Amino acid sequence: MKEECLICQAPLEYLEREVLMECELCHRQEMSKTRCINRHYICNECHTQGLDSVVGHCMKETSQNPVEILERMMDMPFCHMHGPEHHTLVGVALLTAYHNAGGKIELLSALKEMLARGRKVPGGACGFWGSCGAAISTGMFMSIISGATPLAGEVWGRANLMTSKALQSIGEVGGPRCCKRNSYLAIQAAVQYVAETQGFVMQASPIVCNRSAKNNQCIGNRCPFHPSHKVSQS
Repeated sequence: MKEECLICQAPLEYLEREVLMECELCHRQEMSKTRCINRHYICNECHTQGLDSVVGHCMKETSQNPVEILERMMDMPFCHMHGPEHHTLVGVALLTAYHNAGGKIELLSALKEMLARGRKVPGGACGFWGSCGAAISTGMFMSIISGATPLAGEVWGRANLMTSKALQSIGEVGGPRCCKRNSYLAIQAAVQYVAETQGFVMQASPIVCNRSAKNNQCIGNRCPFHPSHKVSQS
């Protein structure tokens, strides 16, 4: 089944202006531009319900490959085809792989900080803000491992450059959005940037998407991870 509305599976629509909407699950009322064509609305908090479970999962992870870690989290029941949970999962996967590869961070506190920061980036930021949450998540990752603050010097620059490099990679492929594709691109950019700036290598592996059939807006072979590329290379 192709995933759209979490209530009725109908396609989503994005309004030109924010209107007051009520979450179908918790009944919170808030302004938003996003709902399904049947007017169902799910708030960010309900959409990311279950996200806290990744902390315990990642504390047991041994992989040094952030894509492997991301894939396992994206297979968890709380993670949907699209949604703001990806704005946290990218940074969580990177922090976990970085720690497992020998990075000097206290993983538990880093993961909790990533959850607190990532949850603040709303769904639809890629289109409405011009700043995909998966890319922002890489900047958060860089900020956390380097201890960057608004008053920092070099590490402040690195955190912002990290976000910009991930955004460039995502933007060059173009839309419509795909939270899986953007998460993969963001992680690839982060692995490369960490290697270039810190000489620190996290494991990487080829990525072939196995979720394209669930995405109504899949861009097909324009996506660098579409399974058609694997067929053409074999």
